[in-house]
Amino acid sequence: MNDAVVIDTKKEGSKISRDIYGHFSEHLGRCIYGGFWVGKDSDIPNINGYRKDVVEAFRELEIPNLRWPGGCFADEYHWKDGIGPYETRKRMVNTHWGGLVEDNSFGTHEFMGLCETLGCKPYINGNVGSGTVQEMSEWVEYLTFGGESPMSKLREANGHKEPWKIGFFGVGNESWGCGGNMRPEFYADLFRQYQTYVRQYGSEKIFKIACGPNSADWNWTEVLMKNAAYYMDGLSLHHYCVAPSWDAKDTAADFPRENWYKLLHSASFMETLVTKHDEIMTKYDPEKRIALVVDEWGAWHKVEKDTNPGFLYQQNTVRDALVAGITLNIFNNHCDRVRIANLAQAVNVLQSPILTEGKKMVKTPTWHVLHMYKAHMDGTLLGSQVATSSVGLEKDAMLNAVSCSASIKDGVYTATLTNCDLDNDRSVTIKLGNFDGKISSVCAKVVTGDSMNSMNTFDAPDAVVEKDLVCKIISDSEITVTLPKMSVATVILK
Repeated sequence: MNDAVVIDTKKEGSKISRDIYGHFSEHLGRCIYGGFWVGKDSDIPNINGYRKDVVEAFRELEIPNLRWPGGCFADEYHWKDGIGPYETRKRMVNTHWGGLVEDNSFGTHEFMGLCETLGCKPYINGNVGSGTVQEMSEWVEYLTFGGESPMSKLREANGHKEPWKIGFFGVGNESWGCGGNMRPEFYADLFRQYQTYVRQYGSEKIFKIACGPNSADWNWTEVLMKNAAYYMDGLSLHHYCVAPSWDAKDTAADFPRENWYKLLHSASFMETLVTKHDEIMTKYDPEKRIALVVDEWGAWHKVEKDTNPGFLYQQNTVRDALVAGITLNIFNNHCDRVRIANLAQAVNVLQSPILTEGKKMVKTPTWHVLHMYKAHMDGTLLGSQVATSSVGLEKDAMLNAVSCSASIKDGVYTATLTNCDLDNDRSVTIKLGNFDGKISSVCAKVVTGDSMNSMNTFDAPDAVVEKDLVCKIISDSEITVTLPKMSVATVILK
């Protein structure tokens, strides 16, 4: 199969914000406890209670931001229950996820310490569904106020004299669903009220994110933008891709051939979502001041056999690597509007880059895609055109065989490509259009597997890893590369 990609070196777009490559950590299953946090007394190697191997894996990804405490959990979380001495912290039932009792040993100080350890910006989600304006206001004061006040004195009494810096603050989560089952008109008014008290203390501006739509709810975006655009810096969007025919054997790692294409077709719907929500937002925000914040995205499969259904624990295969590659290419290509995103979720939940079990840790195929794509962080988007054919199911799940996004940073060109074809390698010619120089070197990496459900396990952690991919320079401005079937690749040109 022959395909072509033309990258216009003179057609520079917006900067690809590194915050597109953010992550999400909810009090759900083993994401926090056993994932990021094992406690200082654990026999699992840790850094002040943070699991050392997990921290190192995320440092290698250079993650820009981490969202917490939810998710649905955010709208039942009361932050004062998670501060102070561990022995006096209130216990609570996690009603959304498994009905387990939370001991609140991981709270505000632990999360902010985790972000410092990871070297990333905190993205905190406030409680609108069951919380008060006062509660949210006092949390922001506790976190960020450097002067003398009741909350800053409380923070100092709990061992942290200096204020922290917050990257992003979400005013509620999924207010159309688990966050309160609200109508958009009602939430728009609540957002205007609550965000008023997300005060800016000092010179650091807090980036305020309003709860946006569930997938293709165009009306929610219309109402929020019409009634509250002036007050927000970002509007969230949630979209999980699924293979709709969930039969007894359709899990993350055991699925029929047709569900390869159904899942990737569902992932590619992100293009429609971003395009149409951007069009609505642009009616009210033509300068694109407001970011579209896709702070929950990824694949949602059935949980693994013999695991708690409320923990949302699933394996991660080459199919999920393609979901990540397709989605990140879309975000890159729409970086003028999509400037923040968070893969759901970081550890042991949904499409996780990392899985843990006891003392064992494994990097999933999704981790390796993120590792390859980080070359785009803070690069300048370049226009790209792809000539390819369609693959999939004729009735309802056709998609482009090859997708691409491209950027330039420090004089280096990066192109990331996906091959969704289950059966065929694809020979791709990549041309640098309007290119005045000469390609002097090219190198490439690829993530693929022997089968459509190839995965990494605790016993075989390196079954799916990045491998070298051969490229050939055929002219001053052209190269060829053969993308293996079922693959994600990064090509670096100098």
